[in-house]
Amino acid sequence: MALLARLRDAWRRLDGVEKIFLLALLSCLAAEFLLSGSPILPLLRLAAYVFGAWAALRLARRLIRKAIWRLRNRLMVAYAFIAVVPVALILVLAGLGIWMATTQVAVYLVTSELDQRTASLKASAQWIASMPGASRDASIRQILPEHVRRFPGLEILVVDSAEHRYPEQAAIDSPEGWGEAGGAVVKAGRLYAWARVVRGQVEVTLMTPLTVDVLSEMVPNLGEVNYRDMIETAPGERKDGYIPRLVAGKKRAAPAEPRREPRKDYLPAPANRIDVEVAWISALPVSIWESAGKSQTGVLAVRSRPSAVFNAVSARKADWEKSALPSAFVVLAVLILIVEMVSLIAGISLTRTITAAVHGLHEATLRVKEADFSHRIQVQGNDQLADLSHSFNSMTENLELLLAVAKEKERLQSELEIAREVQSQLYPKSAPTLKGLTLQACCNPARMVSGDYYDYQAIGEHRLALAIGDVAGKGISAALLMATVESCVRTQIRHCLQEAAGNGRPLLSTSKLVAQLNQQLYAHTSPEKYATFYLGVFDDESGLLAYTNAGHLPPILVRRGTPQLLEVNGMVVGAFPFSQWSESQLHLESGDLLVCYTDGVTEPENEFGEMFGEQRLMELLVKHSDADTQEIVARVSESVRQWTGSSDLQDDMTLLVARRN
Repeated sequence: MALLARLRDAWRRLDGVEKIFLLALLSCLAAEFLLSGSPILPLLRLAAYVFGAWAALRLARRLIRKAIWRLRNRLMVAYAFIAVVPVALILVLAGLGIWMATTQVAVYLVTSELDQRTASLKASAQWIASMPGASRDASIRQILPEHVRRFPGLEILVVDSAEHRYPEQAAIDSPEGWGEAGGAVVKAGRLYAWARVVRGQVEVTLMTPLTVDVLSEMVPNLGEVNYRDMIETAPGERKDGYIPRLVAGKKRAAPAEPRREPRKDYLPAPANRIDVEVAWISALPVSIWESAGKSQTGVLAVRSRPSAVFNAVSARKADWEKSALPSAFVVLAVLILIVEMVSLIAGISLTRTITAAVHGLHEATLRVKEADFSHRIQVQGNDQLADLSHSFNSMTENLELLLAVAKEKERLQSELEIAREVQSQLYPKSAPTLKGLTLQACCNPARMVSGDYYDYQAIGEHRLALAIGDVAGKGISAALLMATVESCVRTQIRHCLQEAAGNGRPLLSTSKLVAQLNQQLYAHTSPEKYATFYLGVFDDESGLLAYTNAGHLPPILVRRGTPQLLEVNGMVVGAFPFSQWSESQLHLESGDLLVCYTDGVTEPENEFGEMFGEQRLMELLVKHSDADTQEIVARVSESVRQWTGSSDLQDDMTLLVARRN
C-alpha cells in the first residue's frame, strides 16, 4: 500500500508531457513482446522518441532554472557569457579567418597557374598551326624539349595530309567531333591539360597529363593538389555518355590506366605549433574527350599550411620562428589571461557583496510575507544596495499604513459603486408616452459616476417637460450636484404645476423655473459650482415647444434634411444670483428631429487634437435623420468613439433625441 501511495504521488507530480511519454514508452515495450512485426510498432516507437525528447528538454530546462535560481550562480553564468564566451568566439573567428584566407589564396594560386599553363598550350598550338608545313617538323622538334620540361608528358599531334606525333611513341590520337578547344579534359579517367587548334586542313592537338605531381609542383612548396570527379549519378553511363570511374567508394567502370600515386608528400612541414594543415576545394570545369562539346564539373583539392601560402605570396621567405608575430601573440595571450584573472577576482568580490545584500532582502521578504513587519535588514556599506536596504526598512515601516490606506480605498471604491447605482436610479427609466413625440436618451459616464443630467417628466396628459444639463467638474462632486439639480427641477416643476392649477394657467414658464433653479443652486452650493441647463415644455396638441437654454450647448433641429441650432437664452445656473433668462418658442412639425447633447459629444479629440465638433454632429444627424431615435443615439455614440480611437470616453456623453410624429 505504501508503494502504491508513493507511485500515485509520483504520478501526480508529473506534468502532461511526462505522463504521455511514460504511457508511450510502456505501450512500446508491451508491443515489442506482444505485437512483434505489427505496423503499429513503428508509430509507438516514434511517439516514444518524440515525447521522450520533449520531456528531456523540459527536464533540462527545469534543472537549469533550478541551478541558476540563486543569484550567485546566475552571476557566475553571466560572467561566463560576458568574459569567457566572447574571448572564445574571437579566437574561433580569428582561426576561421586565417583558415578561409589561407585556403582561398592557395586555391587562387593553383587555379591561376593552371589557367596560365592551359593558355600557354593554346598559344603553342596556334603557333604550330600557323607555321609552313616544310619547316613545321623541325621547329616542333627544336622546341619540344623545352616544352616537355615545363609540361611533363607533353604529346603533340599534327594532322594535315598525314598524322605526325611528337614524340614518335606518343599515344595521342585525334578526338572525334571536336573543333577548337582548350583547358582541362578527362580522357579514360585521367585529367589532362590540352589545346586544339584548326587552321584549314591543319589540326594541332597538344595534351599533357595533370597528375598529382604536376598539380602539386605548379606552385612550389605550396602543398598537395589533387583532382577528384564530382559524379553523383547511379552506376552506369552518364547522360553525356561519359563512363565514370571509381570515386569515393562508389562502383564505377575501371579506368583504362590507373592514376599514378604521388611520389612524395607535398605538404610542407609546419613552421610552428599553430601552423596547422588546411584544406579546401575549388570547382574545375573539364571537357570529356569521348563526348565532343560536353563537359562535367570536377574539383581541385588543395592541402596546404598558412606558412606555405604566406611564403608563396611573399617577396621573400617569412621566418615565422624569428618574426615578431609569435612573440606578439604570446604577449597578447598573457595580457588577456592577466585581465581575465583580475576580472574574475573582482567579479567574485562584487558577487559576494551583491549576493549578501540580496540574501538579506530575500529573508526580509519572507518575514514580511508572514506579516512580520518588525524585521530590519542589517545595512553595510554605502552604495546602491545599502540604499536599497534602507528603502526596504522604510517600506516595512510604512507598510501597515499603506495597508490601512488600501482598505480605506477599497471602502471608498465600494461606496463609489453604490453611488453609481444610486445615480443610475435617478435617471428616468422610460419616456412618457405621447401620441405626437418619440423620445430616446442615454448617458455614458467617463468615470464611475457622471456629472451630466437629463430628465423628462409628464405634465398632465398632453404636455411633457424635457431637461438636460452638464455640471462643472467630474467625479463625486459633480455627481452630487447633478443629484441636486435633478431634485430641484422635479420639485420646481411640481410646485409650478400646483400654482398653475390654483391660478388656472395651463402652461409652465421655463424661464421662471430656470431662475428658481439658479437661486437654489447659488444658495446651497459653493461659488465655484455651476451647471449648464436646458429646459423645454412640449404641448402634444399644439406641437409648441417652449424652452429656456441657460448656457447649455444649443440643441440641433433637423427639419426636412436641414439642420439648425436653437437659441441660447442666458448664462449658466448657480453662478450669479441676479441672472435673468428669456423664453423661446418653437413649433415642431411632423418629422422634425430635436437633439440635445452635452460637450462629451462635440469636444472629444482625435489623435491629431481635432474636436468632433458640431458640424460633424449635424452632418451625422442629417445622414441618419430618417432612422428611429434609438438608432440615432447608437450612431452618434459609435461615431464619437471611432473619432477618438479609444473605448474610454474623454468626458461624460449624454444625448436626448426627440422626434415629432
